[in-house]
Amino acid sequence: FCVVMTAFIYPVQGYWKWGGGFLDEAGFSDFAGSGVVHLCGAAAALAGVLVLGARRGKYEPDGRPNAMPGCNLPLATLGTFILWLGWFGFNAGSELAADAVAVNAFIVTNTAAAASALTWGVVSHFRSGKMSAVGVATGAVAGLVAITPASGYVGVMGALAIGAVAGLLCFVAVEIINRTSLDDALDVFAVHGI
Repeated sequence: FCVVMTAFIYPVQGYWKWGGGFLDEAGFSDFAGSGVVHLCGAAAALAGVLVLGARRGKYEPDGRPNAMPGCNLPLATLGTFILWLGWFGFNAGSELAADAVAVNAFIVTNTAAAASALTWGVVSHFRSGKMSAVGVATGAVAGLVAITPASGYVGVMGALAIGAVAGLLCFVAVEIINRTSLDDALDVFAVHGI
């Protein structure tokens, strides 16, 4: 999978935008590569989920899903913060200069992640009566993914809207996917594809 993904799939679809391919020629705007990076990863995750199938114990014989919580919440939370920190370099660094656009990308990246994490947490609280650390962390990643293509173009208010909508849509997508036979343990398709 790694060989096929890195040698064939990713370079070809990356070229479509970054190498002067048909998306670039059509004027496709994607500041830091959300369509190129995240949509490709989401499609790969969905393909992996379809090929591998569900984990043992994930679904009852009647199809009802069983919750399979993570085993180490501190590490999951730390991992989210490491991603969040790295995302500043990913989005702001896409400007390839230390200028006002890079500063704006830095600010809106943080804003969208925070708005999405908060939205996910609030929606989760109203839906189930509790706010989980993993849910809030997943919401933060959803906001990071959602702001990536626009991080060089929108202001703080746009980032708040993008983050809030991402938190809501990705939460709903996770809920819908959990009602299917797909077992995306890390919600990669819902967060990176939606």
